[in-house]
Amino acid sequence: MNETTIVEILLVEDNPQDLRLTQRALIKANLANHIHVARDGQEALEFIFCEGEYAGRKIENAPKVILLDLKLPKVDGKEVLERIKSDPRTKMIPVVVLTSSKEQSDVVESYHLGVNSYIVKPVNFEGFAAAVQQLGMYWLLHNQPPKLAE
Repeated sequence: MNETTIVEILLVEDNPQDLRLTQRALIKANLANHIHVARDGQEALEFIFCEGEYAGRKIENAPKVILLDLKLPKVDGKEVLERIKSDPRTKMIPVVVLTSSKEQSDVVESYHLGVNSYIVKPVNFEGFAAAVQQLGMYWLLHNQPPKLAE
């Protein structure tokens, strides 16, 4: 990836159907121009922390928002969240958990780890598209995050 490429959304999702639905919803909301997909937690961490195949990126070129599933291969979403929020260079990046888990323990633990929002994926596409559009509009257009430190 070119280090000057702007990524506004990092979508961390391993389920191909949920990935397609999320991308479709972002396209429908005209929010899919600068999106990067990580299909497991390890790839997400490498992207965020500019390691492995993403070593050419600069950490200050962080996404404006991370959409994070909890149930991921290699490194689970909670560990990804914990790593992001425990590092001073990345803790200010907004992270939205977008998951099918309604388990109260997942909600509580995610907020304890520093998640900015927790959204349970709606079952039908219209509800899902509306939720993705609203969160994209808020985090990309309305939210004013601070600049990240190097």
